Amino acid sequence: MRWVIQRVQEANVKVNNEIVGEIRNGLLVLCGIEEGDESNDSDWLINKVLKMRIFSDENEKMNLSVHDISGEILLVSQFTLHAQTAKGNRPSFIRAANPEKAKHLYEYTLNALSQLHPNKISSGQFGKDMQISCLLDGPVTIIIDSKNRE
Repeated sequence: MRWVIQRVQEANVKVNNEIVGEIRNGLLVLCGIEEGDESNDSDWLINKVLKMRIFSDENEKMNLSVHDISGEILLVSQFTLHAQTAKGNRPSFIRAANPEKAKHLYEYTLNALSQLHPNKISSGQFGKDMQISCLLDGPVTIIIDSKNRE
């Protein structure tokens, strides 16, 4: 499972020109699920990201987590995070999980986040064409993968 985490001042996601999820200060998380991913991949990422110190303290040092600042989280599914681009000009998405499995893990992740993070958790709509708007803060963007636990 691969996540792209972006620190934002605000973000929203629209489906059919209607806002379906929005947050203020917090994290926009793009979530890519690949074949072989299981709930323990989600659990590891959630634990890591909720504790990740990427928000500034009173001395402008990145010492605070999304939990520390009572930040909000917007989770959006994005299978294209597992694109393979080595051959040709058309990306291959063969490593992305099939939609049924991916939807199950995405919903598991949303539920787990909601149980572990007391502040607002919002989401896109799985499998839909979505438009995302955000105001990046920093910018701070981090890519984290449960298969490459660096």
